[in-house]
Amino acid sequence: MKKSRSISSKLPAAGALAAAAGLWLLAAEGEWVPSFLLPSPAAVCRALAADAPILLENALVTLLEAALGLAAGILAALVLATLMHRVRVLYRALYPLLVITQTIPTIALAPLLVLWMGFGMAPKVTLVALTTFFPIAVSLLDGYAGTDRAAADLMRSMGATRWQVFRHLEFPSALSHFFSGLRVSASYAVVGAVISEWLGGFQGLGVYMTRVKKAYAFDKMFAVILVIVAVSLLLMALVAALRRRACPWEAYEKIERND
Repeated sequence: MKKSRSISSKLPAAGALAAAAGLWLLAAEGEWVPSFLLPSPAAVCRALAADAPILLENALVTLLEAALGLAAGILAALVLATLMHRVRVLYRALYPLLVITQTIPTIALAPLLVLWMGFGMAPKVTLVALTTFFPIAVSLLDGYAGTDRAAADLMRSMGATRWQVFRHLEFPSALSHFFSGLRVSASYAVVGAVISEWLGGFQGLGVYMTRVKKAYAFDKMFAVILVIVAVSLLLMALVAALRRRACPWEAYEKIERND
């Protein structure tokens, strides 16, 4: 019963994906749009197969940049969000600044980072860290704020220290929020790496995309987009697996809701 329920819950998404692919095929084969602007799915698959070694090599570079930047963003978000939660003056001082930083377009930061740090990996990792930091930090702050105050008061009345309350209550209660923010940031990480590669670099999916765009090879452009989607989904799947491992109680809560 539960297996059939799980399959049926995925049918709408599968149907929407199949409808989008069918519409794409119909538009390409029916020549609603010129083929040099919208290549057919078959042409994209051929380009994907022909350039598979090059795409894999560049995808690994982009994935490395995204992973390093995401790790730096996670570390910065954990440290700063925890400090802001513990020191309320720090929260009131820094939270507005965090919000303001999100009004700066990523595409505007990328050329500055390239000018400051060169064409190596450093500006890519930095841009990814800046892009992924905010969702994780805000999610953590929301999680800390949602801690059961009655439970915290009970622990203090039993002699628990501030560190023990944080370790055994506040941080575990914020884990679900943390992984929600991390899932968003995982998708941002690849996009941030690709955007930074557009403006300077030697390898990566963004660099490859710039080259094929200049050659008007739109079938290869679509192939790169499919690889970017695959890499993003890979990171999001990894986050989901880590969440199941770190938050086992969510599985029991889901079973209780289904029952």
